[in-house]
Amino acid sequence: MTGEQRLKDFAEANHQKTLTRVNSRIYHFLGYGHSNAVAIIGNTSVILIDALDSPGYAADLKAELAGLTDKPVRTIIYTHGHPDHRGGAGVFRDTVEEVIAFVPQKPVLRYYDRLNDVLNQRGAFQFGYDLTEEELVSQGLGIREGKAAGKGGYDPIPPTTLCQEKEVERVIDGVRMKLVSAPGETDDQIFVWLKEDRVICTGDNYYGCWPNLYAIRGTQYRDIAAWVDALDEILSYGAEALLPGHTKPLLGKDLVQEQIKTFRDAIEYVLLETLECLNKGMGMNEAAKQVKLPEKYRDKEFLGEYYGTVEWSVKSIYTGYVGWFDGNAASLMPVSDKEYHAVVRELIGQEKLVEKIQSCLAREEYQMALQLLELTEEEETADGSESQISCRELKKQALLGRARQMTSANARHYLIASAKRIGL
Repeated sequence: MTGEQRLKDFAEANHQKTLTRVNSRIYHFLGYGHSNAVAIIGNTSVILIDALDSPGYAADLKAELAGLTDKPVRTIIYTHGHPDHRGGAGVFRDTVEEVIAFVPQKPVLRYYDRLNDVLNQRGAFQFGYDLTEEELVSQGLGIREGKAAGKGGYDPIPPTTLCQEKEVERVIDGVRMKLVSAPGETDDQIFVWLKEDRVICTGDNYYGCWPNLYAIRGTQYRDIAAWVDALDEILSYGAEALLPGHTKPLLGKDLVQEQIKTFRDAIEYVLLETLECLNKGMGMNEAAKQVKLPEKYRDKEFLGEYYGTVEWSVKSIYTGYVGWFDGNAASLMPVSDKEYHAVVRELIGQEKLVEKIQSCLAREEYQMALQLLELTEEEETADGSESQISCRELKKQALLGRARQMTSANARHYLIASAKRIGL
């Protein structure tokens, strides 16, 4: 089965619009937007945990809520700052009185806003914003974001209450809850514990596939050891229902414990194995090929690489702990890629190089073809010769072929978007 088909099957199983009645006052909304939302019916109002990603999707959620209760949404709690969890909040602006969020436990690097152009471009490639529905297949963690599906752009409500504590206990409209800072996928991530209901709402520290321990759009290092600690803390509550920010809820104490423990253990395994490789003096790429999930984890669908990948996780851990230098003296001050590639081209010869690339494509060795294509003339220096046009065609073929092999929606999107940029 191709990676493309596995991704389609995962999306079919995990992104269907589903309203789950957890108990008489708690509802979980899956597939109403790219992210999930949780509604808690209080004495006189509704408390919303996250608000979907866009006004169009949130309007559908609001209509669904009206069929469940005539009580208005007066409180919104953000589990973290990602816009796909806040972007629909504006739909509830007419009734909302309080919006609660937590400050990040670590500040964003200064001048990060100077990267907006490249981060937006890479984000569009990762999320597949400019792809057709057929090309997209899935946005990984949920249905297509509203901003790319004609449902409107992000319209968040700024928080009115910003918490800095580790834990905050509140009674909101008769609902007792504990809000707990738990850095993981983001440094402002929280979970919400509803003790009387034995329900925990975990935001993006758990979802039913391999997580984005690193996002290819570009992010600061995500502290994976802290993420493991957050999962330990979630486990300690003994919840009977776990409501995530993406994918299906986990219902039943045994399922919650088993699945979150396995999820946690798999992440820690990758972290510790990577550090072991690093300590042995391996380079980053060598470590990334060395670290694989053991057999006992490979058949777990909720660890499938439909969003993040183990390989990207290893590379992020490597650079997060020791930076870019791999310990090889030849890597200290290398010549530019352009210079190096020119020398290799001279040694191999263009004809031989193209023959090898075509051979790789015929055998569906698309990654090797892509790397060999890096040795050809850079596109911006191309003079339109038949040879250079041929290489661009080969690169597009390799990118699209590699995309079909991917289970990761993020990898698939980036490869297809890169192919489309070539044109032809």
